[in-house]
Amino acid sequence: MAEGVSGSSKHTVTPYDEAMDALSSLIPRRTRADKSNKGDHFDLLFDYLKMLELEQAISEMKIIHVAGTKGKGSTCTFTEYILRNYGFRTGLFTSPHLIDVRERFRLDGKDICEENFLAHFWWCYDRLKEKTNEDIPMPSYFRFLALLAFKIFAAEQVDVAILEVGLGGTFDPTNVHHVSGSNTGCVWYIPLGMITWRFLVSVHFYKLGNTLGEIAGEKAGIFKHGIPAFTVPQPDEAMCVLEEKASKLDVPLHVAPPLDSNLLNGLKLGLEGEHQFVNAGLAIALSSKWLQRSGHLEATYLEQTSSLPEQFIKGLTTACLQGRAQIVPDPYIDTESDGDLVFYLDGAHSPESMEVCARWFSLAIKNDNQQNTLNLPSQNNYQSMLDCIDKHLDRRSGKIFMRILLFNCMSVRDPQLLLPHLMKTCASHGVCFKKALFVPNVSVYYKVGSHALPPTDPQVDLSWQFTLQKLWEDLVQGDKGGEANRTDAVCEEVKDDTGTSVRTCENSAVFPSLPLAIKWLRDSVYKNQSVSFQVQLPWMDLHKDAIWSTVAVANHGSADLKKMVEAIVSFAIERIADAVVREASSLYGVREQVDQLQTKLKRIRFFLKDVDSKQNQDDRVCNCVAEVRDIAYEAEDVIDTFLLLKAARGSRKGVSGLIKRVTLTSMFTEVPILHKLGTQIESIQTKIVRVSVSMQTYGIKLIE
Repeated sequence: MAEGVSGSSKHTVTPYDEAMDALSSLIPRRTRADKSNKGDHFDLLFDYLKMLELEQAISEMKIIHVAGTKGKGSTCTFTEYILRNYGFRTGLFTSPHLIDVRERFRLDGKDICEENFLAHFWWCYDRLKEKTNEDIPMPSYFRFLALLAFKIFAAEQVDVAILEVGLGGTFDPTNVHHVSGSNTGCVWYIPLGMITWRFLVSVHFYKLGNTLGEIAGEKAGIFKHGIPAFTVPQPDEAMCVLEEKASKLDVPLHVAPPLDSNLLNGLKLGLEGEHQFVNAGLAIALSSKWLQRSGHLEATYLEQTSSLPEQFIKGLTTACLQGRAQIVPDPYIDTESDGDLVFYLDGAHSPESMEVCARWFSLAIKNDNQQNTLNLPSQNNYQSMLDCIDKHLDRRSGKIFMRILLFNCMSVRDPQLLLPHLMKTCASHGVCFKKALFVPNVSVYYKVGSHALPPTDPQVDLSWQFTLQKLWEDLVQGDKGGEANRTDAVCEEVKDDTGTSVRTCENSAVFPSLPLAIKWLRDSVYKNQSVSFQVQLPWMDLHKDAIWSTVAVANHGSADLKKMVEAIVSFAIERIADAVVREASSLYGVREQVDQLQTKLKRIRFFLKDVDSKQNQDDRVCNCVAEVRDIAYEAEDVIDTFLLLKAARGSRKGVSGLIKRVTLTSMFTEVPILHKLGTQIESIQTKIVRVSVSMQTYGIKLIE
């Protein structure tokens, strides 16, 4: 096994690392703003499809194609959850990834497993390496990933493939599907315009066009003749272009309204933020059309607005997407109270999306603020707001709020557009930041994989972070550009406990790495026991963009302990009878399911052992066996979770144990977990039946 050396530490290179190195070799050594990226040699993609023998498979694939500026990933996720709740086998291709490139390829809602990924990856890579030449070179990074997605979804025989466009539409690698008269009934391109087209002008000018209309035209490049398309209300210039493109291709273009929250029957969307109702509305429209055309939903449903099917509601309310309005408590903080350090994650990286992110964060902490309410002065006087908070904190004896901004953007972004939008939007909701922390990128755009992350460099160039810090200090001081009144912020270099230098000013600090900034936050929690932190972290693309946008950290105020205990006890007394019945019923039902699953798992293990001994080389059989192996792993996880939960219950005996189980664990933890386990077991049972049928085709019996 090869070893790589980084500094004084050694890293063992795994087969997965080797694949990531091969993938990294496909990344063009040029910036995102390189105009030569636009549509160059697009026709080569069809040569690649021939080399990979994917033409027939793609022509038979049912595809939902999603283009737009903002919200593509969220809309794809909502759509995938809805269709999966109807029992379809789904494939989802999105970008970018946060940590692992396998996040881009999801099968039935889960990242493709490493074993299957490597098999498909090297199958594609080796064939392309063998057949490409000077005239037809290896595909670039994103093109290869799109081709790999088609290969994975074809090999895994998904019922529907949901593809998110990477950039634009016309020349995007996902846009290689030609719809012919013979397959218009099974190929589905659903282009979606997201939230606002204005954002396109400020960010994608250099990529897609010089006017709003030109950019909209590029997005509409995924329109296919006669295939229904959906969008949201657009500015006139953009909508006119969409309508014109649709008319030329005989495309029925529909404008989908945002989701009415009343249709969720009192439940919440799985993805946080007001803007998600727009994405959810689009997902409902395209899922409805797909179900209608595949014979699973009446055509009249699209005109109904009074109710949603149960599968839609479940999909919309359980949808999960990492890094999009996501709230994650820090698992490494060990303090007496929960929620002392909570991270709020979102991927804002434009002025408009920064406003949306700031509104979401402000509303997300609103309930916490109600217990520590203070009257703030006008949002135009930011320094006065900080002074008012200081006085408020001095007179509080309980826990308090303190918001800290953790921020970075690459130099291709304009922080003079991003930071003011963030500050003003938060201030308009009575939210301001006590401190801003600025850090450099944590990755390089030309390398994929966590092993590619560079170590913290004590000599790292922080000049860009100092520029961001200077801008922030000017904004906080209320400097509107008057040179006569401009005064440079007083900053100093200090060393932390590890000897690392940190440049601090009155309202900000620059850290040489993100981990050091996080360490500072955790140390602050331990040093200030009266403070609870809530941290808003946006997603980052580890290989390409590596952009850290808004990270807000807020202190969380606690309610009076005595009143809290009284409320819990009162609630428990009222609900104890129902909870006991519900707990017993849930436990009994899931135990039966687990027993049945254990029996089938034993048979599956025997089957796998038998198959491994025969070493069948048929690709189709190998694919089925790989799926059976994944099912076995999933079943083992479910059974282990149930046994751990059962053991934890057994440790709580007597009256006090019963009260604990019923009032706290059962109502808020065990019953939801048991329900989730039951749902997972049902899904596993369905997969077992499906793969058994597939294997019978090849004369192989999986389970009696």
